[in-house]
Amino acid sequence: MEPDLDQTLDAVGPRLKRLRLRREVTLADLAAQTGISASTLSRLESGLRRPTLEQLLPLARVHGVTLDELVDAPPTGDPRVHLRPVACENGAVVLPLTRRPGGIQAYKFILPTGDDDKTPQLRTHEGFDWTYVLNGTLRLILGEHDLRLKPGEAAEFDTRTPHWFGATGAGPVEFLSLIGRQGERAHIRAKPKRPERDH
Repeated sequence: MEPDLDQTLDAVGPRLKRLRLRREVTLADLAAQTGISASTLSRLESGLRRPTLEQLLPLARVHGVTLDELVDAPPTGDPRVHLRPVACENGAVVLPLTRRPGGIQAYKFILPTGDDDKTPQLRTHEGFDWTYVLNGTLRLILGEHDLRLKPGEAAEFDTRTPHWFGATGAGPVEFLSLIGRQGERAHIRAKPKRPERDH
């Protein structure tokens, strides 16, 4: 192996560990998110195992960084953020809108037409979610509430509450989602009205 490539791969392990710790994610949580075993992740972080492309791709996606950032590739001088859609098994498309690790992450979701007769599987996890509908109708089940959000409507909730969201049988839905760790909420701030002057 070439010395430069050898050195680059050796530096990936510590970088993976820093990204995970910055996001306050355990090895078990990361294993569940990536499909890579916790023991393999531990060996990758400690440098006892060299990463493969098949391992780097899901790790980069989960940490919200590009492959170039993960392996610390030299900058090309191009300031643009190259957004790469991620296709999911159920036909959904996820477009990461932010690249920095940790903190609040922004995503655009495009979900295919749903099945209104299917019973959704609710889930819980640490964090907060803020969702804004762009097109279509988003069905959001939050605890005992079964909501339909239209374009221009938003919802914010603690993801420790059992929840599920998806498209309805009426058609696909397109929405933005800001996802933060526990304790990090997304807030909309409006400028205060200027007091009217007496004429």
